[in-house]
Amino acid sequence: MNKLKELIVKRFPKFFAGNLLGTAIDTLVLWLFSHFVFHGYIGQVIISPVISFECAVMTNYVFSYFVTWKDRISQVSTRSFFRRFVGYNATCTGTFILKMGVLMLIQWLTKWNVVICNLLALCVSGVVNFLMDNYVVFKKKVEEV
Repeated sequence: MNKLKELIVKRFPKFFAGNLLGTAIDTLVLWLFSHFVFHGYIGQVIISPVISFECAVMTNYVFSYFVTWKDRISQVSTRSFFRRFVGYNATCTGTFILKMGVLMLIQWLTKWNVVICNLLALCVSGVVNFLMDNYVVFKKKVEEV
């Protein structure tokens, strides 16, 4: 199987499933914190989304580490887990910023509903996130000849 086909057929469905789970966790945590924990603007609009984002990142990362990219983890250890998590969290934060930029650009150009713009921006940032996982966070080790 060539490399591109392997990425699309073998990895992307797992990546998509993990991110779908992360989205559900993000939504649930955001709802819980914004309704039951924080009641002011800062708590509901800033702190709750940051907490829910980090919960989603951790969920996605655990799924990625143990399911999607598990064959690229040469040594499963606490150190390996947290070392990769730092890079994973950074790439997710970067792609989140990209998503927000794309969302705002699409909305500015089209004047479409923010939900539609968000879905389109998620498609762009999702591909970037997948590529960052493949080539940076869980990159394949070069085999010695």
